[in-house]
Amino acid sequence: MADHTTPHHPRRRRLRAGLAALAGAALAATSVTVVALTTTATPARAAGLSPFDIAGRGATVPFVEQEAEKAVHTGTRIGPDRRYGTLPSEASGREAVTLDAVGEYVEFTLTAPANAVTFRYSLPDSAAGTGRDASIDLRAGGALVKSVPVTSRYGWYYGGYPFNNNPGDTNPHHFYDETRTLFGTTYPAGTKIRLQVSSTAQSPTFTIDVADFELVGGQIAKPAGVLDVVTDFGADPTGATDSTAKFQAAVDAGRAQGKTVWIPAGTFTLWDHVVVDGVTLRGAGPWYSVLGGRHPTDRKRAAGIYGKYVPGGGYGGEIRPHEAGGPSRNVTLRDFAIIGDIRERVDEDQVNALGGAMSNSVVDNLWLQHTKVGAWMDGPMDNFTIRNSRILDQTADGVNFHWGVTNSTVTNTFVRNTGDDGLAMWAQSVPNVNNAFTFNTVGVTILANNLVTYGGRDIRITDNVTADSVTNGGGIHVANRYPGVNGPTAVAGTITVARNTLIRNGNSDYNWRFGVGALWFSALNEPIQGATINVTDTDILDSSYAALHWIEGQTSGINLNNVRIDGAGTFALQVQAPSQVSFTNVRASGIAQANPMYNCVGSGFQITQGAGNSGWYSASPYCGPWPEPQWGNGPSTPPTPTPTSPTPSPTPTTPPPSGGNLALGRPATASSSTQTYAAANAVDGNAGTYWESANNAFPQTLTVDLGAARTVDRVVVKLPVGWERRTQTLSVLGSTDGSTWSTLKPSAGYTFDPATGNTVSIPLTAGEWRHLRLSVTGNTGWPAGQAAEFEVYGGTTTTPPPTTTPPPTTTPPPTTTPPPPSGNLAAGRPVTETSHADVYGAANTVDGNAGTYWESANNAFPQSLTVDLGATYPVSRVVLKLPPSSAWQTRTQTLSVLGSTDGSTWTTVKASAGYTFDPATGNTATVTVPSAGRRYLRLTFTGNTGWPAGQLGEFEVYAT
Repeated sequence: MADHTTPHHPRRRRLRAGLAALAGAALAATSVTVVALTTTATPARAAGLSPFDIAGRGATVPFVEQEAEKAVHTGTRIGPDRRYGTLPSEASGREAVTLDAVGEYVEFTLTAPANAVTFRYSLPDSAAGTGRDASIDLRAGGALVKSVPVTSRYGWYYGGYPFNNNPGDTNPHHFYDETRTLFGTTYPAGTKIRLQVSSTAQSPTFTIDVADFELVGGQIAKPAGVLDVVTDFGADPTGATDSTAKFQAAVDAGRAQGKTVWIPAGTFTLWDHVVVDGVTLRGAGPWYSVLGGRHPTDRKRAAGIYGKYVPGGGYGGEIRPHEAGGPSRNVTLRDFAIIGDIRERVDEDQVNALGGAMSNSVVDNLWLQHTKVGAWMDGPMDNFTIRNSRILDQTADGVNFHWGVTNSTVTNTFVRNTGDDGLAMWAQSVPNVNNAFTFNTVGVTILANNLVTYGGRDIRITDNVTADSVTNGGGIHVANRYPGVNGPTAVAGTITVARNTLIRNGNSDYNWRFGVGALWFSALNEPIQGATINVTDTDILDSSYAALHWIEGQTSGINLNNVRIDGAGTFALQVQAPSQVSFTNVRASGIAQANPMYNCVGSGFQITQGAGNSGWYSASPYCGPWPEPQWGNGPSTPPTPTPTSPTPSPTPTTPPPSGGNLALGRPATASSSTQTYAAANAVDGNAGTYWESANNAFPQTLTVDLGAARTVDRVVVKLPVGWERRTQTLSVLGSTDGSTWSTLKPSAGYTFDPATGNTVSIPLTAGEWRHLRLSVTGNTGWPAGQAAEFEVYGGTTTTPPPTTTPPPTTTPPPTTTPPPPSGNLAAGRPVTETSHADVYGAANTVDGNAGTYWESANNAFPQSLTVDLGATYPVSRVVLKLPPSSAWQTRTQTLSVLGSTDGSTWTTVKASAGYTFDPATGNTATVTVPSAGRRYLRLTFTGNTGWPAGQLGEFEVYAT
C-alpha cells in the first residue's frame, strides 16, 4: 500500500529482520533473468490453475487468456518456482517461457476470433537501472504482422521498501510488464499467432508469460450535444503538445453547461492532473482514446483525472486552489485509457491515474496502466464505483479507498502486476463503512495482498478470484494494521468474505522470514473484537504456505462455513496469535505437513467445531521450526464449485408494536438492484446504506413484508442525508396476501431535499396491510429507484425520529439519574440533530470520545445540535471539541447557544459568534454563558471555514 500522506502521517512497512538470503548478492546482478531450480522447496508439477478457470466468480473479461508454458514454443520453460526474487515466481501460474536466440518463439492458437493481443513479458534491466528497449515480432499464420516494441523501463526495483532503481542493491523484483497491440485485421479461431525473436542485439532474452487475445470493437460514436476536447477546445490528439489546460477548460465548461465532455480517438499528453467535478468525461473506447504523459521537469506532476481534495481529509500534501473544496460529486469517467510513464516509486508524489475525492461518482470501462496507483482515493467521500475496468502494471496499489470512504465499490475489474496491494481499503483516522470488492479478478500482486481491508465497518469481499501473491501478503487479509486503524476506524460490524477463490496465494515474508497464509487475520494495532467476520463458500487452492493464518494480536468473532482447502505448502492452519474461531464444514486436503495445524499459542486458540469438518484439526498441533514449503499440492483442473451455503428461511418473529417502524428488519425484496445496493439496505435502520434499482429501467418496485397484517397509516422514505436534491415519482401499494394489490397512494412526485434531511412522509388512509410496496417511475437525480430507508408506521401513537428537532408535546421524565452538577452534564445524554452526514451522527458528541464526531449535511446551513440533560441544572459553561488530530486543520465555526427548560420555548444564551478550533491548542473552544437553570442546550451553526457543515467531536455542558 503506497504512502500518500505528508510527513506528519508517515507510513512504511515495518522491517523486522534483514532481508532473506534469497535476495542476496547472487540475485542482485541484473543479468540474472533465468534462475536455475536449485531449491529446497519441492516444485512437484506444473503450477496448474488459471484464475479464469473458475466459473461464476471473478471479473467477466473481454479477452481469452493463454499461458505461454502451455503453448507450442522453442524456448526454455522456467518454473514452477515461488521463491521471491526469481523470474518464474512473478509469472502467472509461476511458469513462463524464456526466448534467448533469434528465431525462437511462443506460438498460440486462437480459440476465438481476435484482432488484438495484450501480452505479459520480461526483459533484463540495463546496467544503469533505467531499463532497455527492444522489439519482438508478431506473426499470424507464419506471416509478419508487425514488430511490437517492448521495454523494461517500467520494471526492475531493488532494495527495501519503498524500493529504488539501483541494480547494485539487493532484492531485485517486479520483473514483468505488459504491452498491447491491434492486429489491423480479425483472425479466425484456429489461427497460429507467434511472438518470435528477430534480434538479440537490444535484449539478450525475452521471457513470455501470458497472452490475452481480444476482439476489440470499433470506436464508440461521438454522441450528439457533447463538448469535444479537440474541436471545441484545441486538445492535441497526436500527443505532440501538452493538452492539460485544454482538458481542464473542457471539463469546467462541461460542468457549467451540464454537457458531457468527449475525448475522440487519439493519444493525448497531459503534464498534470485534470480536476473534475459534476461532469461526465467519456472517450471512444480504451483502445482508442488514450491519456498519458508526465511533466518534463516537475516529475511529481503527471497525467491523471482527480476529484477535488477534502480539506482536512486523507491527503495532507499541497492542495492547489483548483484542487480544493472537495469532494467532487456526480462525476462519470468512462471508455478511455490512462497509460502513464511512472518508472519509480515515490510515495509522496501524486502520480496516480485517478485520485482526490469523488462522491456519487462512477468509473466505467477504463484502462489504467503505468501509473503509481490505479486509483488512490482520499476521503472522506461516499458512493464511488469502479466497474468493468482494467488496472495493470502499477508501481504501488491497484486501488486504495483511504480515509473515510463509504458506500463505495470496485466490481467486475481485472487487476494484475501491482507493486503493492491489488485492491485495498485503509480506514486511516476516519472510518471506512459499507464498501465492497465484488466479482474482481486480481492476479500477480508483487507485494502485499490481492484484496485487503485495513480496518473498516460492514465491509464485503465477495465473488472474487485472487491468484499469485508474491511476498509479504496473501490473497485476502482482514486486519487492524497500519496508522490510524484503531478505535472507531478498526474492524467492526459485519465483515463478509464470501464466494471467493484463492489460487497460489500466501507467500514468504522476507521481513518475518516465514510464510504468510492465503487468508489471514492481523490485530497488530488492537484486538479485533465486537465484529463478526463471516467467511463462507470459499475455495483456498494450492496455497504457497498456510491456507489460514492468525498473527499479531487477538481476534474473535471469526466464523468459517463451507470452506474448501485443497493444497497447502505447509499447514492448513498457522496460529501465531490467540483467537476465537468457529469452523463448520471446513474441509482440507493436500496439506504438505503430516500435522496440518501449526499452533504455538496453545489454548489461546479457541475453536468451536460444527458439523462437516475434516483434514485441518489436530489435538496436538505442531510448534517448532518452520518447515520448507512443498508446492503443487493443489488441483490442476477446476474443482467442482463449492455449493453456496443455503440461507435459512427467516424465523417468524412477533411483529413490532403498531406505533413503531413496522418495516425495521423485515424481509424486503425489489424488482432489481444495482451491485451491492440491495433491498435489505432499506430496512436496516441505517440511512447511510441504500437500495438502488437497475438503471434506466423504470418502473421499479421495493416491497416489504411486515410479517402479519398491521394497521398502517403512513410511510416514510429516506435517502442518505448528504445526497443532492432530487424528486422521485412513486406510488404506494398495499396487500394482505402478497398477490392482490391495492393502490394506497397514487403516483406523485416527492422531493428529497438535504436541507430537510432527505426525508419524505406520505400519509395513507388507515388500513390493515401485511405487504407494502413502493413503485418508482421516475427520479430527477439518478435514472433508478432509490431508497435508504423504507419505514412503515401505524396507529400514529409514536412519531418516527424526525430529521429536525421539534418541541416535545410533554416533558418526558429523565431516563436515568441526572449526573452530579460538578461533571459533564451532557455525557451519555440523549442528543438530536437537524441532519447528519454519512455515519457521523449526533450521538458521537456525547460519547466521551473526541475522536468520533458529528457532521451535519453539507452546504445546508443553519444546522443545530440539541442535548437533553434529563433535568434542569444551573448551566454556566459549554465546552466544544473537535478531534484533536493534527489532520483537522484550524477552522472557525460560527454558532450560537440556546437554552430551554421544556424543549419548546428557547432563549438565546450566547449570541452568534465565531469560535476558532486550533489543533495546536487541542481543537477546543469554551463558551461561558450566564448561569441559569436549563434542561435543554442547543448549538446552532451558521458557518465553518474548514468544511461546509457543522462539526463537533464533543458537546460538553458544565454547571461551573
